[in-house]
Parts: sequence; C-alpha cells; structure tokens
Amino acid sequence: MSIPLKHFKKGSAKPVLPEDGLLRLYCMHFCPFSQRVRLLLDAKQIPHHKIYIDLIDKPEWYREYSPLGKVPALQLTHVAGQPALVESLIIAAYLDEQYPQRPLFPTDPLQKALDKILIERFASVVSAVYPVLTCNKNAPADALENFESALDVFEQELTKRGTPYFGGQQIGIVDYMIWPWFERIPSLKYTTEQHYELNPKRYEQLLKWCQLLAQDAVVKLSALDAQLHAKFQQSKRLGKPQYDVGFED
Repeated sequence: MSIPLKHFKKGSAKPVLPEDGLLRLYCMHFCPFSQRVRLLLDAKQIPHHKIYIDLIDKPEWYREYSPLGKVPALQLTHVAGQPALVESLIIAAYLDEQYPQRPLFPTDPLQKALDKILIERFASVVSAVYPVLTCNKNAPADALENFESALDVFEQELTKRGTPYFGGQQIGIVDYMIWPWFERIPSLKYTTEQHYELNPKRYEQLLKWCQLLAQDAVVKLSALDAQLHAKFQQSKRLGKPQYDVGFED
C-alpha cells in the first residue's frame, strides 16, 4: 500500500495508511520546521510514513492530528489513543529520548541546556529572514540587515566552540535544528534584486560549516537545491504555491 506522493488539500479523502505500527509524519515538502523532524528520523534511521499537507488549503481531516493545522505533526501509531505530537523542537526532543540510537542532544545537563538556549535564539534569525525568504513583497527594508545581526551570534558561537560542528566533532542537535534555513538561504541569490549571498568574510566559520553539513549523508536525504526552493517561493508570491513542484521529477 503506497501513500500518494502529493500534498493533500481541502476535499482530499483521508489517505488509507497501512497498520504497520510505523510513525506517521505529517509535513510539507518545503517547510523547514518539517525538515527538522525529517533530519531526526533519518539520523536515527526510524522507519516512518510521510503524509504531505497543503498549508494554504488544508484537508478538513488534518485537524484531527494537528489542532492548529500546523506542520509538522507526528502520529505515534504504536501508542493507543495517543494524539499526534506537534512543534518541531518538542518532536525532536521526544525522538532523541525515545530512540537512543545516535543521541543528538548532549549528555551533560549544562551543555544540553545551553544548546537548547542557542536553538531558541535562532528564532530571531528565522523571524528576520522569513519575509525575504518567502518573497514577501512587503518585507521590511532592513530585513536582511536584521537577519545578519541575528546570524552574527551563531558565527561567534561556532568560532568560540572551535569545532567543525555546533555538536563538536560530530553533528549534534543544534546543527540539525538550524540547518534547514541555511539550506534555503542560497535561494535568495535567485529571488532578491541584489542576488543576496552570505558575506564570506563575515561568516567564514558558518560557510565552512555549511559545506560540511551539505555533504552529510542524512542531510542529503531531505535536501532540495536552491533553485527549487526559489521556484516554490516565487510561486507563493504569485498567490499560487506549487507544493508538488518538488515531486515533478
């Protein structure tokens, strides 16, 4: 039984899923928050099903799994009567605890707390770049300037840690939780008038980190290229988001 490779929308029948006990991830193909969870599932090699949701025209049945209609949502089919988990960071913490293979959070309580704080601080990066990344014609004039100021914190932190990854010598939770936005930043080269790219002098360590992450076998499983991200965002700007454009090949 195969799940259709498409985004389910209003009027779509609820997909019939196999009763095989696997986790079910409700997501959107271009959503960075969904990608966070995909990275955790792939890093831990947890078998799961993916069900894609059209976020503009959501299917009526989706609120059974995500009351606010957001993605990602993770249905725990092995727990009877258990509602789906929502919010990417909550899901990530659950998966790291429930599936101890390849732990991603630090074992040291203090470092674990510090990494959680760092991930929370990334919210300011996301909020600053979001209007530009999504091709919003009403993006603030200083959006990229605010984005760079917020990003400076991460360049400084990686320099301070003195390791290839935020997780040390190996990829850790911070790396996977912030990566989805770095995958999308190169799309600004195709969607902004100034063909924006990160300054290689200002972000020397982060750009080295980006090169390493892009070569990670787990990252490659969910990666989309910059031009495809740009194509999707431009379709959103026209008011007709092409959610399935990533499935055309």
